[in-house]
Amino acid sequence: MKQLYLLFLLVSLTFCSSNKNDFSENSGQSQEWYPVTKVVDGDTFWVDNGTSKGIKIRLTGIDAPESQKRWKKEEGHYGKESKAYLTKMLKDKKVRLETDIDSLDRYGRTLSYVYLEDDTFVNAIMIKEGYALIMTVSPNVRYADLFYNLQVQARENNRGLWNR
Repeated sequence: MKQLYLLFLLVSLTFCSSNKNDFSENSGQSQEWYPVTKVVDGDTFWVDNGTSKGIKIRLTGIDAPESQKRWKKEEGHYGKESKAYLTKMLKDKKVRLETDIDSLDRYGRTLSYVYLEDDTFVNAIMIKEGYALIMTVSPNVRYADLFYNLQVQARENNRGLWNR
């Protein structure tokens, strides 16, 4: 019985240590860094994952104004500024992606909380500086309270799109 227990423990430890750098079902965190290839607007961009197409990323928990008229959506107030700010933040950078419960939106974009190599939390900065609004869509609510508080601060301090 003792040998069976030790075997189980050894297999468990081996499994845990071999998966520590992969996406985890529990944490949704990746230790991989992806180069940013293109910014679409203030909440959407592309990264190079080694495939010919790459991955289209949609920042989870935020909504930035449209930067140009597309389909039936009009250009939003502060849309161009939002895109420019995200472009400046991500230009020539690599990002780490963190997912919540749902990892894809209805358009097939990867929903992510995004971090720069210096640990800057991109989603939070976009709200804090007034370049995006909170958009909490259940079940992806991990940072909903943080984002709400940052939006209140941005509005109270007339930052970004709140500066009218």
